[in-house]
Amino acid sequence: MTVQLRVVIDQVGVDADLARAALGLTEGLVNTAPRGCVVSGIVPSGTEVPVAGLHDVRTLPLARRELAAAWQMGIAAGVGGGLIHSPTLLAPLVRHDRVHDNAQTTVTLWDLCAWENPDALPKTSAAWQRAMLKRAVRHADAVVVPSHAMAERLAEITSLGDRIRVIAGAAPNGFGAPVDAARLRADLLLPQRYVVVTGMGESFADGFRAASHADMDAVVLDERDGTGAALIQLASSAGLPEARMHLLDRLDDSSRAAVLAAAGAVVATSAAMAWPWRLIEAMELGVPVVAADSGVHSDVIADGGAVVASDQLDEALVDALGVGRQRLQVLGADRARAFSWASSAERVWALHAEL
Repeated sequence: MTVQLRVVIDQVGVDADLARAALGLTEGLVNTAPRGCVVSGIVPSGTEVPVAGLHDVRTLPLARRELAAAWQMGIAAGVGGGLIHSPTLLAPLVRHDRVHDNAQTTVTLWDLCAWENPDALPKTSAAWQRAMLKRAVRHADAVVVPSHAMAERLAEITSLGDRIRVIAGAAPNGFGAPVDAARLRADLLLPQRYVVVTGMGESFADGFRAASHADMDAVVLDERDGTGAALIQLASSAGLPEARMHLLDRLDDSSRAAVLAAAGAVVATSAAMAWPWRLIEAMELGVPVVAADSGVHSDVIADGGAVVASDQLDEALVDALGVGRQRLQVLGADRARAFSWASSAERVWALHAEL
């Protein structure tokens, strides 16, 4: 008897990191499928799935936006039962019989911003996520989060109990600096010396202050529409002039890797309950990581970078750019080996076997 695990593959109109995660995990599931098991896809209308080895792909009649609304209301006609895993909250979360019908539905929650930092999201997005988590509490057999700190917080805000599982994310498969990295950086008008700063809201100021203290330009990846002026103001208040700020958004994997690979360090300032995608990528490339102390950063970075109090980022960055650089490069690259989509997929298979 063949066991089929069906994955909801969400690629259209979704956050780029979540789209990459869906592909990476699906590829991992295909490559690590136990004997007698296959992987199939469930996709909204208009979605192409560039994953080789899928047993089948069921394209639903609704586009992503309409499908999200239907599943939020508990309407999942045409999906069918069996084992379903979603790398996001987009899932047919409806009543099912796990014991008698061998039906399982599990979902993944990559951040708790809709609960912890709702102002950082569009109101409709935050409301949808909260509604889907309520459905998950009622109907999901397990909810996966990528760090233990997030699991603890999720247990506090829901009644999921022992249905919470921890399975980490990873950098995109094959992530690395391209051969034309220098050209890509030149096209983006980047200087020779800079640090990448990540954060959320006013926490960016700590990173900008550290960059100014170290006499470095600051590059912000993933700058969102409408936030540029606020970031420039924060930088100016932190002593970093606008001319030394570089705001980038919507970079493909090659361009993003090119930017990260040449950074003196990556400075992570946010204590948000969210999977730190850029830090995983930085460690994969052997770039020194300096991060403000938080539950997620302690979980994920561990000894692979400098995790310090926010008011110590200045000194930690100077060290990472100088005498501590080689040590942090080695530690980060070593820590990156703990994360891969193959290992994450193996844990998803184990989860469904356990259920």
